[in-house]
Amino acid sequence: MKVSRKINQISRRDMFRVAGQYGLSSTLLAAGGLGGTLSLAGLANAAESTYKKRFTKKAKHTLKFGASGFNQRNLLIERAGALFFAQDLEERTDGEIRIEFIGDNQLCGQLSCVKKTQQGITDIYAASTQNSAGGAPYLNVLDYAFVFPGRASQYHFLYSPESQKILREPLEKRHGLKFLFSHCELRGLQLGLKWQDKPTVNKLETLFGTKNRVTGTQLGRIAMQLLNLNPVPIAWEETLDGLKQGLIDGAETWASAVAYANMSPVVSQSIDLRFFCGTEHTSMSAKVFDRLSPELQDAVMESAYTAQVHVQAANEAALVKTVGFSEPQLPNTLFVKHNVRPSFLPDSEIRMAEEMCSPEFQPKPWEQWRRRLNKWAGGLDTYKELHRVAREVPADMLPENVEPRRWWKSAG
Repeated sequence: MKVSRKINQISRRDMFRVAGQYGLSSTLLAAGGLGGTLSLAGLANAAESTYKKRFTKKAKHTLKFGASGFNQRNLLIERAGALFFAQDLEERTDGEIRIEFIGDNQLCGQLSCVKKTQQGITDIYAASTQNSAGGAPYLNVLDYAFVFPGRASQYHFLYSPESQKILREPLEKRHGLKFLFSHCELRGLQLGLKWQDKPTVNKLETLFGTKNRVTGTQLGRIAMQLLNLNPVPIAWEETLDGLKQGLIDGAETWASAVAYANMSPVVSQSIDLRFFCGTEHTSMSAKVFDRLSPELQDAVMESAYTAQVHVQAANEAALVKTVGFSEPQLPNTLFVKHNVRPSFLPDSEIRMAEEMCSPEFQPKPWEQWRRRLNKWAGGLDTYKELHRVAREVPADMLPENVEPRRWWKSAG
């Protein structure tokens, strides 16, 4: 696994020296647990302690976790929960399950991690559902425009037992993936440096005719076309250069993705359009899950639930205190450091966008994909059911106030 040039005050050479003694997964898990400024001695002690805990007894299962571009540093910016889940599962199973965590795009990237898990190269992966939709098209079900009013409705859906029939069961049946947990944000437009000297966008029409990067989601592309945002498919790894050089006006993604991927220096405005999901999820091979004993299967689900609760609280805090996606912004955040201006569009502008592109108001462009997703879900009207569940909580509910539930156990 590649690591950044320095982990706070620890050089890359020292990091590998510690990893050479205690293993890279133990070293990264230790570093992720410490946080803050690390010393070499502190990391070595933590890595030794972590190693001893992890290797007290022989593991029954060693699972390979392909975590796209994530590492212990950027998982403190976008709190997607991947390392937290790995550590919790190892501790919960008393070492019977051991996780080999491979991030930093060494084993797989945003577009390929899903395929590597489907092929059996990895057992677990973390990437956005939108980038993963190329290999698992049913993940498009989350990307109907404006089906989720806010982040609270996203968390509420993931905790809901109805997420089983709408999302999890069709995904497992069709693509062999067990959806475990996800971070929740809503996508907006991240405008590049050519917008740094322009006024902060507060009208939707200002964005009409701009050229913007789109992910692998087919449904997201429909929304962008209806909003006259000229979607251009560009690999995530190439997006930074596109924004820097002005080849595109912006990229559709979410605030913490900009921050964790070190895109803040080339983004000038973060427009909170909220037009479809930004969900950095973790899924597991259903075949691998089915091979586990019932006790270990229960442990996986409990760790997934615990990770979901952790992500819900931690990412909401990080958005304000680490990323700087708030109004007013807190000092010393990444967005303040790099002069990224958040723009929270008025409700009237969001409503205009919804009426321009959502299936509720513009059903025809969505018909083909809606029929396809409904068929894959066994005849369920996926948009109607998602829309209903997403509105079981108030649109202005604080995301951190959503009640956690064990979705696979809760009564409907």
